[in-house]
Amino acid sequence: MGSIRRQTIQSSILVYIGFFIGAINLYYYTRIGNGAFTPEQFGLTRIFFDFSQNMYAFGSLGIIPVIYKFYPYYKDNLEEHDIDLMTWALAVSLIGFLLVLIAGYLFQPFFVAHFSKGSKLIVTYYFWMFPFAMGMLLFSVMEGFCWALQKTVMSNFLKETGLRIITLAFMLLYYFRFISFSQFIHLFAFLYLIIFGIVAWVLTKSKKLHFPFSISRVTKKFKWKMFSMQALIFGGTCIASLAATIDSFIIAKFQGLAVVAVFGVAQYAANLIQVPQRSIQSVSAGVLSRAWKDKNMPEIFRIYQRSCINLLLISIFIFGNIWLNIQPALKELHIQKTYETGIGVVFILGMVRIIDAGTGLNNIVIGTSSFWRFDFLSGVVLLAFRLPLTYYLIKNYGIIGSAFAELSAFGLYNLIRFEFLRRKFGMQPFNQFNLKALFLGIISFILTQILLSNMEGWSGIILRTILFSSLMILGIIQGKLTPDATQLIAQFKEKWNRK
Repeated sequence: MGSIRRQTIQSSILVYIGFFIGAINLYYYTRIGNGAFTPEQFGLTRIFFDFSQNMYAFGSLGIIPVIYKFYPYYKDNLEEHDIDLMTWALAVSLIGFLLVLIAGYLFQPFFVAHFSKGSKLIVTYYFWMFPFAMGMLLFSVMEGFCWALQKTVMSNFLKETGLRIITLAFMLLYYFRFISFSQFIHLFAFLYLIIFGIVAWVLTKSKKLHFPFSISRVTKKFKWKMFSMQALIFGGTCIASLAATIDSFIIAKFQGLAVVAVFGVAQYAANLIQVPQRSIQSVSAGVLSRAWKDKNMPEIFRIYQRSCINLLLISIFIFGNIWLNIQPALKELHIQKTYETGIGVVFILGMVRIIDAGTGLNNIVIGTSSFWRFDFLSGVVLLAFRLPLTYYLIKNYGIIGSAFAELSAFGLYNLIRFEFLRRKFGMQPFNQFNLKALFLGIISFILTQILLSNMEGWSGIILRTILFSSLMILGIIQGKLTPDATQLIAQFKEKWNRK
């Protein structure tokens, strides 16, 4: 767990730097004043991401998990320059994206019919979403290869930080009126292609990226297993992507792009909770694939169990600070009043993220095992449950309905995956420390709220953050809630004594 912990901390730090840059971006998207983006314009950028995520899911044809699942077999049996996995992965994804382009052209009238009334900007910039989607797909293939190589820090930096720095540069060009909004969108459309080019260049320079065109003996041996995995994962990936992004399109249809923007801000605040989870997922994928190959069940369970308590503590820590300070922060930053309507959504989505984080790496544990087909089946259940529920709740209750639909769907989704691992492998990762973590978070929040709720301005925000964070850290250390905290302290003391 030491290597996973170290890379997770490094990745999380880089990702949070990215989220800090993202917060600056969000400020320029939502602030009051001349040169600011309208909610409709900001909503369009959210649609770009959600549209492209679906195009990437369909265009990838399920190849990305195959990369980090089967790479250990290539690594153990071939010289690096003979590994042809990336050759076929890129070929498959380019074929998939060609099919997406054809489908996108054919479905354009559908978008015009459904969005021309309340979300005209989607229709205006429809075709510019395709280069954005192509870049997301190509970068995601490279990211999957970085996961397999266990070189996740670079890919996480580019995805979470580099992307936002480039976005900020484009935003400032628009904000200070060097370019028009139309030109901003044209630049925005090539964001992922830029970072794809960077990661491809770095891997090539480090001699980790090779494209042999001869079929290796490993590919010949495992091609049918890879194809069957790819076929099922393709369905599961598409289902998961639709389930994760359907809200934005239904909101755009019924309530317009301005409300999509409000929902996007709420999602951004809630997604801060997910940063460590995303980091540990990328770091653990290669490690778990190797452990399954070696049939090292104790190691798999240890990673699964540690991930549950660690991610639960971190998610409570982050959410507590967000919820204590979100309303005064909006006031102090002079954010447009429109966005205050999403505060209730932040709370519900925060609960979703805590549930998802608190159930640990169940998706990666299953996805890297020989029972990865279950990911597809559980995804079908998720989509079948969520789609009609989301449609009904958004239509009748607006964005708060979408948040409740996500809470219900992901609660059921994680329960199914937890039960599968418990019954199939006897992996039950929860114990008294998980319960203590919940109580610690609740008590720390209540004490902070009682003592400092009347303090206003930046001083109140800073003091509430310090008090809540201190109570949480002290409780984790004194209660010995996670072995990783104890080990980090021991390592720090050892380094300090050496000085």
